[in-house]
Amino acid sequence: MRETRFNRIVVIALIILAGSFVASAAERPNIIIIMGDDMGYSDIGCYGGEIGTPHLDRLAKRGLRFTSFYNTARCCPTRASLLTGLYPHQAGVGWMTADNGFDGYRGDLNNTSRTIAEVLGTAGYRTYMAGKWHVTKHDRFDAPQFNWPLQRGFEKFYGTISGAGSFWDPWSLVRQNKPISCYADPEYQPETYYYTHAISDHAVRFVKEHEVESPDKPFFMYVAYTAAHWPMHALPDDIEKYKGRYDSGFESIRETRYRRMQKMGLLDARWELSPGSDRWAAVENKEWDARNMEVYAAMVDSMDQGIGSIMKALADTEQLDNTLVLYLQDNGGCAEGLGRRPRGGLTEKPPMATLPLMKPTDLQTQMIPAQTRDGFPIVMGPGVMAGPDGTYAAYGRGWANVSNTPFREYKHWVHEGGISTPLIAHWPDGIKRKGKLESQPGHLVDLMATCVDLSRAEYPVRIDDRDITPLEGRSLVPAFSGQIIQREALFWEHEGNRAVRMGDWKLVAKGENGKWELYNLKNDRSEMHELSESMPEKTEQLKAKWMEYAKRANVLPLNPRNRPRTSLNLKKIFDLDGTSNLSKADAPVTIKQSITMKIELSKESTEGVVIAQGGTNHGWSLYLQGGLLKFATRINGELTVIHSEQPWDTDTKAIVVTYKRDGILRVTRGDDVLLMGKTGGAMIEMPIDGLQVGQDQGGAVGNYEQPYSLDGEVHRIELAIGDVK
Repeated sequence: MRETRFNRIVVIALIILAGSFVASAAERPNIIIIMGDDMGYSDIGCYGGEIGTPHLDRLAKRGLRFTSFYNTARCCPTRASLLTGLYPHQAGVGWMTADNGFDGYRGDLNNTSRTIAEVLGTAGYRTYMAGKWHVTKHDRFDAPQFNWPLQRGFEKFYGTISGAGSFWDPWSLVRQNKPISCYADPEYQPETYYYTHAISDHAVRFVKEHEVESPDKPFFMYVAYTAAHWPMHALPDDIEKYKGRYDSGFESIRETRYRRMQKMGLLDARWELSPGSDRWAAVENKEWDARNMEVYAAMVDSMDQGIGSIMKALADTEQLDNTLVLYLQDNGGCAEGLGRRPRGGLTEKPPMATLPLMKPTDLQTQMIPAQTRDGFPIVMGPGVMAGPDGTYAAYGRGWANVSNTPFREYKHWVHEGGISTPLIAHWPDGIKRKGKLESQPGHLVDLMATCVDLSRAEYPVRIDDRDITPLEGRSLVPAFSGQIIQREALFWEHEGNRAVRMGDWKLVAKGENGKWELYNLKNDRSEMHELSESMPEKTEQLKAKWMEYAKRANVLPLNPRNRPRTSLNLKKIFDLDGTSNLSKADAPVTIKQSITMKIELSKESTEGVVIAQGGTNHGWSLYLQGGLLKFATRINGELTVIHSEQPWDTDTKAIVVTYKRDGILRVTRGDDVLLMGKTGGAMIEMPIDGLQVGQDQGGAVGNYEQPYSLDGEVHRIELAIGDVK
């Protein structure tokens, strides 16, 4: 930040007049936090990967690389923790953005936490954000905005409120507080719209605007990319760079990364390469699976290009030297298999458009679109080559295992593969240990503390009538000069997966009923040699430490999705329309209950979900598929599907569905029985996901890829809980 002699004189005069010290803008750095999405520890070049990331590599060479930095294993909790400096449950986002009825699991940032933007704004910082928000359950365009970026301290925002979506046509896209279509945005019309580049371009815009609007003030900017989260979408030129790069398969790439990481000093020679998850020899369609990783690499490459453009903007505006740039990732590589099976029977793009065209002004409202804007259905499954609009898939477990080299597990789990992230710190004026590796552990909770430290902001103790939760993190600033960061322990919990790290010792468990495992990370960061039985006292010490954290940090009850709610929706009658989307808190309580529905559909309805409640563990769904009417239930994950014997009559508009507590299902139109059979039974637990009409947004209840949107319209559904006489 530049400062003239005249400005210095003015500042000194003001200090004298005020009788107190006020830090000038030049003494406080700009701060930019950049985060990648669903990427593994070893993906970027400066952490051992073969993907081209020259701009991140340059930041690492001129800055500091943390080798034991941690996230929370999942997108929503990580973002909540990063923004607030608290463990995610303390901020109200302990799982995802569903409200599970307990303070730690509300799915919304709570008002006893503050964001970095809110805190730094009080210290005179301008605040900007580009990219993925994903810390509120209110992500629909007509939803309340009290937890959107502008309401949580940011002055400028361009990005998506929800967590994932097409890179060619992202859903929940917003500028400031206004929903927009990327094809009818008067402020941004590139030759080819691609969300990663849109995020980068807006970050560059904010940097340049800041220099014009507020050259005398520092700024904080949060750049949250969705690369390389599924779907695998990338520009053709970027994909071409990696053509053939992954033909040798999982084992070869993973071994090469492992050796490279050792040479770079990132891995201790004692740390073994954990077992591989998949065998390349067993892959049936190698060309297709290699293509998935080629596109993944291209997505990371495009993000790196954007980071380069941000750094250039800083240099062009002479703000580079006094800007702290922090780069990290939200969780480990993702082993989810979304889109790796055919959708709706389609295995390739049809030769001609089969669906109505969308207008440029139409808002994209679906995470997984039903179609492209020019009328082609979205296609998925083996043989559907990833990359272009109209495709939608994840890269799969085998490549996620490569991304997390050399560690175990993936996104969701709190073994090292799920929670380890690069952290690059670049600040020419403030970091003199250029090109060094920093091995002491750190965590997302440290980012707020670092920002407060450098900005000289005052973190609030109380606002209005409520106490603000004290910060959990430690400033990373001492590490910038080689000093020790004093802390006792770090903690994790996600979906019942648990861990605590104290010094070199880590205790970790998979699932709420999983056995505790003890590892010495100094000797065995790959978590290959379990020590709990040989060291029972250390195991008990860490178990007790984790339980102390769980009690004070709103973690309990553990995995509350499977616990009774503190309060249940007692409504018995629900009047729903084609846009109804009820959270778990507002959805019908279907535990051991019968359900009766009177449904009115448009005649053109032939494929997709009519109504669904729940997900892959517990839930029920009525849908049309392959010309048949189907009803699915999941009880403890076990799927039962019954279907009509006769093709669905497109003239059918009004039907009655009775789903009895004994599991008997009956669908009628007047006196005609359209579907009858025995389901898996009534719900024995409250479904985790809410209720949607016309799609299934959460985990898929039936044998389809979510959201499996209906191609017609649901006019009305009258739903009644209990036996109807």
